[in-house]
Amino acid sequence: MTDDFGLAENTEGAAGDEFEEIDVSDTEADRIARRQDREFAEFRKRLKDNERFKLDDGAFDDATYAAIYKLVEDGYVGAFGGPISTGKEANVYEALDHDGGDVAVKVYRINASNFKQMRGYLEGDPRFEGIRGDKKAVVLSWTRKEFSNLQRAREAGVRVPEPIAVQRNVLVMELIGQEGDAAPTLNDVDVDNPETAYEVVREYIRRLYDAGLVHGDLSEYNLVVYDGELVVIDVGQAVTIHHNKHDEYLRRDCRNVANFFARQGADADPESLYDYVVENASPRSDEETERPDDE
Repeated sequence: MTDDFGLAENTEGAAGDEFEEIDVSDTEADRIARRQDREFAEFRKRLKDNERFKLDDGAFDDATYAAIYKLVEDGYVGAFGGPISTGKEANVYEALDHDGGDVAVKVYRINASNFKQMRGYLEGDPRFEGIRGDKKAVVLSWTRKEFSNLQRAREAGVRVPEPIAVQRNVLVMELIGQEGDAAPTLNDVDVDNPETAYEVVREYIRRLYDAGLVHGDLSEYNLVVYDGELVVIDVGQAVTIHHNKHDEYLRRDCRNVANFFARQGADADPESLYDYVVENASPRSDEETERPDDE
């Protein structure tokens, strides 16, 4: 017979005969998962309790610890040292990889106070179209953007820190300097030959532009001196030539750089530097299509 809903009634006795018993005993996968959970919990506690590079300052969430843990598991980070720099957007720490080599770990704050400004540098970049407007999405995209910009700059022949790995809001890259002795900025050294140094930086700007990038914040504070070389740092805000303010940013870079070297005695002026860059570069127009990981 059927009930009012047209469903056949069970007239054969115990319904349990129609179901298979579920095995709830532990599997090897269960045991591995529990062990990994315990190991991660212990790892997170050690980071939070470490006074040398205390990450738990209200700026980082558990997913940030998970990102660092993944980088450790993958062999990119083996041990942490102290902070190289701290700022509103990110902290940079000395670290060692699993082979004992020096690396730098840059941890971006999810609650970055100037994330709206960060979003302004992302807008207009085809690699990051359609990102969500919340802080987390912006910061995660920014981190991947810096990794991508470092790759492109190195391919263009610009001396920047070598990008090694990126996971969520954590970037691992070459350490510029030595353990306990960060490389000084150009502002903090005596420039012995300003004319030669200016020519090097001028060529860096041209090569970046040739690669379709504008640094956007280049000055004596974002150039460091190490092992006889000038190294460009902090390329997270660098924009492509498709950004609606790329020309404004290029002119600002030229003004900052030329004015600094002019004060050092070099024959430099902003307009001549700008003209040199745009007249001697053929900016690439193709864009990387990699999208940021919003997880």
